[in-house]
Amino acid sequence: MTQTSATAEAARPILVADDDPEMVNIIVEALTHKGYRVATARHGKEALARVEAEQPRLILLDMKMPVMDGWTFARALHERYGRSIPIVVITALEDSKLRADELGAEGELGKPFSLEQLYDVVEDMLADGGEGAR
Repeated sequence: MTQTSATAEAARPILVADDDPEMVNIIVEALTHKGYRVATARHGKEALARVEAEQPRLILLDMKMPVMDGWTFARALHERYGRSIPIVVITALEDSKLRADELGAEGELGKPFSLEQLYDVVEDMLADGGEGAR
């Protein structure tokens, strides 16, 4: 990757799609502290608009959201963009791996999680190009 394309890649945000403002604030603050650019969406429909506008390099996706849930969002994302943007499912559901597998996500993070777990999954996803944090 050239310096210019690496810089362009770093300018693309991580998208956090979650309807819980406290959770979003924690994730945004943590990732911003590590130097990441972060965009947010309160539901799947808003997340699709953010994807179109900003082409994020990673999506951290809650499953249970109003307007459009995580499953519906993931289907629409894959129809429009294929698998070019990796998804990490962030869910309080007991089996986060099962939920991630259901929608073809590249990773999962079960709530509650530590900041170290958040950093690890984000760094793994971005280092691997979305090919393996699981």
